[in-house]
Amino acid sequence: MSCEHLICARCAGPVVEGRCATCRAARAEIHHSGPLAISPILIGALILALTFVIALKFGLH
Repeated sequence: MSCEHLICARCAGPVVEGRCATCRAARAEIHHSGPLAISPILIGALILALTFVIALKFGLH
């Protein structure tokens, strides 16, 4: 199911645009992420850790 053609009863806008809190909640429920979803903070931490490991290996003997 997708929210492309759903209209919000609260704001009368397309749910896909997420104009109000009700739209955003409905969109999040329909397009919920699976258990393997990675947050942006976790991605940043992994990049930082990888950069640190590379710096230790090649530059800071």
